[in-house]
Amino acid sequence: MKVVLDTNVFISGVFFSGPPYQILKAWRDGKIQLVLSEKILEEYLRVAEVLSEQFPQIQLSPILELLTVEAEFTFSFDLPRPVCADPDDDKFIECAIAGKAEAIISGDKHLLKASGYHGLEVMTPREFVDKFTGKK
Repeated sequence: MKVVLDTNVFISGVFFSGPPYQILKAWRDGKIQLVLSEKILEEYLRVAEVLSEQFPQIQLSPILELLTVEAEFTFSFDLPRPVCADPDDDKFIECAIAGKAEAIISGDKHLLKASGYHGLEVMTPREFVDKFTGKK
């Protein structure tokens, strides 16, 4: 299954435990495929750099190296008009469409409201983990 992770989900999975961590673990174990665009990777790196100053014990190199080797990169396009109330969130939809992802995983209310656009399912990390692992 191909998925796009909102920046907050990716960063939470790197720095904390819980559903975002479980999603990154599933990706690392080859159970899901992470789809990225250049815009998303840039945002991941920018936010991770800021947090790594606050959490110097977290080693970012392994996960960033894994991203460059294992994630599927796609060249996304600009949507004809904004889909999300926050147009900055459209990059996740653009990437998902271009990369033929089945889901976007996010806790962002603007992205969650876009669920169904072009057949994309947008769900929270908890919803994804429950659905993916079969837990209710």
